[in-house]
Amino acid sequence: MLEYIDLTKTINKSEYKPAATKLERKLGALQRDVQKHQIPLIFLFEGWDAAGKGTLINRLALALDPRGFKVYPVLPPNEEEHLRPFLWRFWRKLPERGGIAIFDRSWSGRLIEERVEKTIKGKILLRAYNEINSFERQLTNDGYLILKFFLHISKKEQKRRFKDFADTPATQWRVTERDWEHHKQYEKFIQYYEEMLTKTDTEIAPWNIVGAHDRRLATLQIFKTAVESIQKKISDASHKKNAKAAKKSSIPILPKLQKSILDRIDLSLSLSREQYEADLKKYQERMREIEHEVYRKRIPVVIVYEGWDASGKGGNIKRLVQRMDPRGYEVIPIGTPTESELKHHYLWRFRKHFPKAGHVVIFDRSWYGRVMVERIEGFCTEEEWRRAYSEINEMEEHWANFGAVIVKFWVHISKEEQLKRFESRESLVYKRWKITKEDWRNREKWSLYKDAVDEILFRTSTRYAPWTVIEGNSKLYARIKALKTVIQSVEKHL
Repeated sequence: MLEYIDLTKTINKSEYKPAATKLERKLGALQRDVQKHQIPLIFLFEGWDAAGKGTLINRLALALDPRGFKVYPVLPPNEEEHLRPFLWRFWRKLPERGGIAIFDRSWSGRLIEERVEKTIKGKILLRAYNEINSFERQLTNDGYLILKFFLHISKKEQKRRFKDFADTPATQWRVTERDWEHHKQYEKFIQYYEEMLTKTDTEIAPWNIVGAHDRRLATLQIFKTAVESIQKKISDASHKKNAKAAKKSSIPILPKLQKSILDRIDLSLSLSREQYEADLKKYQERMREIEHEVYRKRIPVVIVYEGWDASGKGGNIKRLVQRMDPRGYEVIPIGTPTESELKHHYLWRFRKHFPKAGHVVIFDRSWYGRVMVERIEGFCTEEEWRRAYSEINEMEEHWANFGAVIVKFWVHISKEEQLKRFESRESLVYKRWKITKEDWRNREKWSLYKDAVDEILFRTSTRYAPWTVIEGNSKLYARIKALKTVIQSVEKHL
């Protein structure tokens, strides 16, 4: 791929200036259109050391309103970032809808320097390619535009620029011994760059290779590519919006499974108070030990609680963490997304809470709202919730690849038991806050939610993130089963 790039082309100043001015003005106008159409835009710059990434990012920034973009120089991961999946820090920096993020190096860098340093290879390398491609696909499916530029220079040109930097007192700091060592490994780097470009060059996020010997020509290529890509994105977004508006509004429901998974659950299972007290003490003590073991071995643990309203999720979580050290776990209650969260990919607000290696995060409701509440209530399109099953599976697989233990609970109760608990909450003043009009409305859609839950259990129970259905009519039985399941899952991983 790189060998076919013509690095000899140049453009003189008299030709460059009017062309650049015209494109700059067009980019400024398009930035306003991006904001108007709420399109999140990502510029990504990769390339050789001394290829001029900083200069070209500056040229791009000067064409834009500085209030509408952020530049992120990507350095080697710090200690906090090392303790999480490698894409975590990039998810956190995603722009809101209508915003622009400019990355000076990116997630693709992991496939180069870490390979040269031999800290990534084999299965981990192949997983990284897959994770990057799925990351970019999820973003573009959600409306993001990703513009990827690779700045290419020859070995001879890189050496010349390094010498110029080194010979100038003000820029000597920019060239290190490591840079010179990498320069000697130019042939190895070009091999890895070729592979990275080939494996991550996709129809939805293609690489634009820029010959960077002549910076004026490189600037024009970047500006022209950006203008054409943004114009096309805005046109496509308008057509899609019109098509969506013309489409008849409905709440699509997938066909029922031949036999409901939830109907097979034995809700008569229970536990005596005496047995419960004995088991609770034993398993809570073990849970405290488990917390210390995962910390020592730096294993992240993700626990997800879903279930019917009034199924006892809160009380279950309380017993799970009762003997644990609060410095080692966090409970994340999930409610209606905030204005900022709605401006991001729907998984953004969950991914940012992924625990540090060695810590435990418990989600009280989760990303499964996409294929349950949002699906039933019509808060997302059919295309969006159908796509979500694979996106969720991919996210959980990426977490498992990082070494996370993932435990997912559906706390199940009968419709009759739910009614009894609703009425109990309304009759007790100190529990009345727990019951809302929305709870009663959701109850009227019990059969729709039941079908959605069956579909979730069927489509997203995987080897690396299986579902456990907890028989919840007996709160005592449910609490002990949850404790035992978490302990067994972590012990199996250990």
